[in-house]
Amino acid sequence: MIKAIIFDIDNTLLDFMTMKSNAISSAVNGMIKNGLDMDKQTAIDQIFDIYNSKGYEHQEVLNEFIVNTLGKIDYKMLAAGIVEYKIAKEASLSLYPGVKDTLITLSKFGLKLGILSDAPSREAWIRLYILKIHKIFNEVVTFNDTGFHKPAKQPFIKITELLDVDYKDCLMVGDWPERDIKGAKQFGMKTAYAKYGSTTFVESSGADYELDTIHELIEIIKTENDIL
Repeated sequence: MIKAIIFDIDNTLLDFMTMKSNAISSAVNGMIKNGLDMDKQTAIDQIFDIYNSKGYEHQEVLNEFIVNTLGKIDYKMLAAGIVEYKIAKEASLSLYPGVKDTLITLSKFGLKLGILSDAPSREAWIRLYILKIHKIFNEVVTFNDTGFHKPAKQPFIKITELLDVDYKDCLMVGDWPERDIKGAKQFGMKTAYAKYGSTTFVESSGADYELDTIHELIEIIKTENDIL
């Protein structure tokens, strides 16, 4: 029986990559208008090179890009980039279709709902709050709560302790097999791969279920818990 569902956030509940791409595009536009002498796509590619090297939550990416480009920081350019990034980020932050209705339905089934994210606490909570789903979840565990990224054991131990459930009674939902699915499997959790949110082709996720839409979780829970 499933008593709790644990969700990743990015590319599971919300379209993180579209948000990130739109935000960086706007940031580069802002920097070009304020003195950056570089082709837009070249600048975007260089910024994503930094992200790919240091992680998509790297908070100093624009600082690093400007220093790499100019040899020093230009605060006017940096301010333009940051402001345009934040405006576009908030405008682009959106849930996948059916997410909120699905979460509400699952909650009505009496399930505990949790978040397990590798994002920093501040960023995770901002996303949840902007999207108005922060009150739906019983517990939220982020990177700052344990200091470890999935698939390390510590985040999974922390969230199950807070939810007060056994591992075998949990379903982990995420878009990253090497982190979300692998991490949950080491504890014997049921797993669901958010195929709809994956940014890369995955031949075999190793999950118990593969989701084309998040709404499919409702039928999975009805089957697992024998709900008519």
